[in-house]
Amino acid sequence: MDTRFPFVDWFRNSSPYINAHRGRTFVILIEGEAMANGRGEQLIQDLALLHTLGVRLVVAFGIRPQVSQSLDAAGIVPQRHDGRWVADTAIMSHVERIAAEQRLWLEARLSLGLPNTPLHGVELTAVSGNLVMAKPLGVREGIDFHHSGEVRRVRAPAIQGLLEKGSLVLLPPLGFSSTGEVFDLDAAEVAQQAAVALAADKLILLGDAPGLYDAHGALQRQLTPSEAQPLLASAIPGSESARHLTAACAAARHGVARTHLLSWHDHDALLGELFTRDGVGTMITQHRYEQLRPAELSDVGGLLELLEPLERRGMLVPRSRERLEHEIDDYLVIERDGMVVGCAALHAFGDAAMGELACVAIHADYRGGARGSMLLGEVERRARRMGLTALFVLTTHTAHWFVEHGFGPADIGALPPLRRDTYNHARQSKILVKPLT
Repeated sequence: MDTRFPFVDWFRNSSPYINAHRGRTFVILIEGEAMANGRGEQLIQDLALLHTLGVRLVVAFGIRPQVSQSLDAAGIVPQRHDGRWVADTAIMSHVERIAAEQRLWLEARLSLGLPNTPLHGVELTAVSGNLVMAKPLGVREGIDFHHSGEVRRVRAPAIQGLLEKGSLVLLPPLGFSSTGEVFDLDAAEVAQQAAVALAADKLILLGDAPGLYDAHGALQRQLTPSEAQPLLASAIPGSESARHLTAACAAARHGVARTHLLSWHDHDALLGELFTRDGVGTMITQHRYEQLRPAELSDVGGLLELLEPLERRGMLVPRSRERLEHEIDDYLVIERDGMVVGCAALHAFGDAAMGELACVAIHADYRGGARGSMLLGEVERRARRMGLTALFVLTTHTAHWFVEHGFGPADIGALPPLRRDTYNHARQSKILVKPLT
């Protein structure tokens, strides 16, 4: 076999992936350490190649080492808490300056089109802007985080419009508020939220480590979020491993099909992961299945775990294991990869032809979708099969959600006599009723 041009065989074998990636949206995070260690040029060349192959690119970038170096030079020691620094006014001035400098550097390198350079002849337009809205972390455990923030929302339509015009979108680790403030954000969170908001095909996190390893030191090629959870639990808060694992698991749970954990140290990692069969890093894939079904006794443990945070916050009345076991036939659950992520109960009052919709709960990692509506729809179908003519709900926190789904306010006299007698006046729950027509 002629091996004078071994790259030809690689090129032939990569053609299915070239075709599969064309027109897809990839969100790529480049940590600041990669730029600080001279890897920026090579990564930009790889980004340009992906662009020429028709991939729609959103690039988030970090600046932590650059800001740390600037703070050291200024003699500023930032206060840190729970893995984040407290971005006061002095620190924020460094964050804003470094973010602007890094963005300008990236835009300049992405514009390089001289002969004998990888970007020669490539018309690549890089665009940034106020594309990420943020809110302050506020005061946590008695510590005011000042300008340290978290993502409120990503302006997905604006980014989609830029991608459709052939632009590469840059997202610095900054967010903006409706009051005109600027907040310091975690770059990994920016990348994850952008991937979810854009329904991206891939989220690619370029960090220090080549991927995730098992207890024997073997690289794990593919994991689900539940399988990666023990690694996340043991990671140091605020470490790159914790931030990347949090982003990867959250993205997978919110519909991003594949998240890739790669090392920027490996010059071939990005292209090797995308255009070879086996890849080079670790891939986190979304859960394999999800189903809405009647609850079983074996679900009681999962229900207790799901409900406990809401009960602790006073959003739900505490339910004992014995009560759940006794009423298990009233419950519906949403199970995802063996985990109970949602539930609702229908308690029937046959004499009044009414049913109580109770214990509607969705796991914090799975909110924002249509799971609550799915549960309500199934409860209504079950109620109609039982001959009930109306549903009622007692709520202290989420009345607006029920109103949006067809419930209307009522007074205690609208309740069935038995439920009226057990109404807890101390909780002052709002009463809402929905006819089943």
